[in-house]
Amino acid sequence: MTLITTPYGFSTTAADVARGIDLTGRRALVTGASSGLGAETARVLAGTRAAVTLAVRDIEAGERVAKDISAATGNQDVHVAHLDLTDPTSIAALTAAWQGPLHVLVNNAGVMACPERYTEQGWEWQFATNHLGHFALATGLHDALAADGAARIVAISSTGHQQSPVVWDDIHFAFRPYDPWLAYGQSKTANVLFAVEATRRWAADGITANALMPGAIYTNLQRHTGGRGSGRVPAELIKTVEQGAATAVLLATSPLLEGIGGRYFADCNETETVDRRTGTLHGVARYALDPDNARRLWTLSENLLADAAGRHRRPVRTPHDVY
Repeated sequence: MTLITTPYGFSTTAADVARGIDLTGRRALVTGASSGLGAETARVLAGTRAAVTLAVRDIEAGERVAKDISAATGNQDVHVAHLDLTDPTSIAALTAAWQGPLHVLVNNAGVMACPERYTEQGWEWQFATNHLGHFALATGLHDALAADGAARIVAISSTGHQQSPVVWDDIHFAFRPYDPWLAYGQSKTANVLFAVEATRRWAADGITANALMPGAIYTNLQRHTGGRGSGRVPAELIKTVEQGAATAVLLATSPLLEGIGGRYFADCNETETVDRRTGTLHGVARYALDPDNARRLWTLSENLLADAAGRHRRPVRTPHDVY
């Protein structure tokens, strides 16, 4: 399969990618859009004349960003909706309230390498936030995406997926010591696998999904990892927020990606498949594109959500539980 290449690269900004694109009459939803990459992605999409909804936990922060976006772009069709990706009830409320087609869904919100924590369903926090919440959101909005006829889902993954495949026998760290980076890694692998299987299942509905590595950008996502002083990435590889949002906007808007799905991009180009950790910000692990893994994750995710909906609340694990 030939890799998708574009005229864009590391230094490209989201505004560069969106220049000349008109999405008048289309609708977009961006999760985690009250700051960082999500806010920039929403701003640039609003600049294409799309109607944009910011799905956020903090409504007040979201409304401030929405006001700023409208002032900057002149687009008054910018809205805010509450969304807590760790709460199936919150997700269900948003999807039930949505009316009409949806052209672009950007699964941007996430947490990185956070301390050990579990949802009331017993799900590990990063897997629940980064994957399961977005899975529930996308499946809940399937009909709206299908109604558009050429909808796109953009899954923000990370080169961190190379830290871990999905560990099927112990996704929620019930038997192994919790490791924040392994938990982050498997959640980011899950983002890629979701794009693979969503495209396989939904391409006939006119829905495609792609995953991406936005690059190394200092945002609130790094609040648990030492942030700007951590030294994990060389200074020359750090992007601005405007550059970091470019690949997401490319996948959401570019005619170059029409009908393309189930792939993984970095620096605005599809990146190579690898069988060992690269030590760079490029490369997608073969296990993250494996169609059997993708199908397995989809079924597991459906079962977890169905189980949560059909049973009473279970005791919440703490970081100090001993088995």
